[in-house]
Order: sequence, then C-alpha cells, then structure tokens
Amino acid sequence: MNQAENLAAITYARGHPHRWAKGGICVVQADGHSQYLLRRLHTLAGVIPVGLFLLEHLFTNSMATNGAAAFNSAAATIEGIPFLHFIEFFFIFVPLIYHGVYGLYVAFTSGYNSGQFHWWRNVMFILQRITGIITFVFIVFHLWTTRFSGKAPTFEMVHQLVSNPAYFWFMIIGTVAATFHFSNGLWSFSIHWGITVGQRAQRVMSYVTMILFIVLAGVGVDALIAFTHAAS
Repeated sequence: MNQAENLAAITYARGHPHRWAKGGICVVQADGHSQYLLRRLHTLAGVIPVGLFLLEHLFTNSMATNGAAAFNSAAATIEGIPFLHFIEFFFIFVPLIYHGVYGLYVAFTSGYNSGQFHWWRNVMFILQRITGIITFVFIVFHLWTTRFSGKAPTFEMVHQLVSNPAYFWFMIIGTVAATFHFSNGLWSFSIHWGITVGQRAQRVMSYVTMILFIVLAGVGVDALIAFTHAAS
C-alpha cells in the first residue's frame, strides 16, 4: 500500500468524520486492514455502480421536462439494452445491496466526537448517515413500485404515482437525500482513494460536491414536478 493509500486508510477508518491535523492531513484511528478493505469496497460500490445508476435515473427522468413522448422514448431505450436483467442484477442490485446493508451497519455502529473534529465535517458526517438510511428505504420502495411492478415504466405510470401527494413528497425527500448522499459521498471517496489528501484539496472538493448536490437535486425535483402534469 503506497503512502497515499495509507493516509486514506487512516483517514476513513471506523467511519469517523475527518479531523484536520498539522500539515492538512486528516487523521483518525485505524480499525484494521479487513475493515479498511470493506469500507473501501463500500465507497467504490457507492460511487461507480450505484452512483451511475442514480445518474442514469436522473437523466432519464429529466426527459419528462420535454414531455411524455421524450420520457417514454428514453425509458424504452433503457429497456432495449441487451442482457438488461443480467446487468441490473450483478452490476447494480448486488452492489446496491452491499452498499446499503453495510452502510446501515456503519450508520448504526460508528460514532463521532463533536469536540475533537471540525464542526462542518461533523454536520456532513451526521447528514451522510441520515440520508443514507433515507436513501436505502427510498430506493427499495421506488424499485418495488416501479421496476418490480411488472409493467414497463411510462410517463402515465409515474404520473399516476406522483398524483398522490404523499408519494410525491416521499419522492422529493428521497431524491434530495439520494443526491446529497451521493455527492457528499464523493468527498469521502476522494480521500479514501488517495485523490485528495491535503487540507486545501479536501476543502475545494467539499465546495465541488455541494455544488454537484444542488445541481443534481434540482434536476431530480424538476423532473418530479414535470411528472405531475398530465401527458400531452
């Protein structure tokens, strides 16, 4: 393991938020090589397969802002991908289950120290855990009511779902939580994989990820509002 990986291992161990030390290096106590590998796999699963799944959904749903025909065409394109069910199961659902279950374990077992760590990172740490739980419930429920409904997703189908105010606001909360969890997770991912090690790089990455969150959340909410309008 090279120096950057070693610093990342120390930084992300035990799920604690990151503490500013001398020289801009974030330091927390390591929790063993096996836990480090599990957490590294956890961050990788959250960014690549699960993150790409989220981005694809946001892009496809954003087509609803151009009308029912545009969304139905985009959804049909996804449905027409060869070996779609195989790809979804092994490259999306399996990583999603691992990331979600292990993430819940981390959320309920890791702690924080508000007197020892930078207050902003403590806030982000807590929000990451809360949004992780919300996102897990949101994705499971969303897949159950759409992907596993036995019907191909259409604009009219989603319109009927979001016409229920409770479902609509649940989707709003879930979308905001999921986009925050993904965006803020990129900050930890960049440290854990040795991409941002110094304090300056981590601060810049924090700004970038928050801007990304605002953009993605805006796209998701805008799409949901578009679904509330009847198909034309």
